[in-house]
Amino acid sequence: MDLVEAMRHMPGCRDYDTAPVSDEVLYRVLDNARFAPSGGNRQGWKVVVIRDDAMRVALRDQYRLTWDRYVAEMYGPAETHSDQVKAALADAVRMADDLHLVPVHLAIWVDMAAIAVTDRDAPRPSVVAGGSIFPFIQNIQLAARNEGLGTRITTLLSYDEEPVRDLLNVPDGFALAAVLLVGWPMHLPTKLRRKPVEKFATCDTFDGPALRPPSQ
Repeated sequence: MDLVEAMRHMPGCRDYDTAPVSDEVLYRVLDNARFAPSGGNRQGWKVVVIRDDAMRVALRDQYRLTWDRYVAEMYGPAETHSDQVKAALADAVRMADDLHLVPVHLAIWVDMAAIAVTDRDAPRPSVVAGGSIFPFIQNIQLAARNEGLGTRITTLLSYDEEPVRDLLNVPDGFALAAVLLVGWPMHLPTKLRRKPVEKFATCDTFDGPALRPPSQ
């Protein structure tokens, strides 16, 4: 698949076939993804490939607990949700319920000793700590798309990672960056909606003129 085509047609997939994903395909995906950049070329990632049925159910159960807590914090108790909120959350709730049906879960951990959190003392949450891990995750998604696979990234399990750490026997010093769902998609939308460049790129200053194509 052409790289630009992959970039423009890589939605977060929610609906997967239950057909298995072979070691051959997964190895090829990770073999290509490993060339992602990382600070100091430390490559501080560790990927746990989860296919076991019981472990995927356990991850689903933990995800559901964390999801319910997240929704309650964002939208209030479930019994107070309006029809509009319920409709907006319907697909995400279905994904939470069916998480275990996705044939492969990739739990992607990062060695905290291998990253430099240059904004650790900033008076806000860090926004650069993932700079050495998320390019790798994006590469996995692009490489998977090249194989015809669908993916969906979730960081929700990082919200309470200790049960996941215990389940997967992960040592201290590693943080859960994300869980990536991987499988053969039932369908993928052919047209994605994204803001045009003019809406997010400006010239020289934050409030400068929008970057536009030469014809404009």
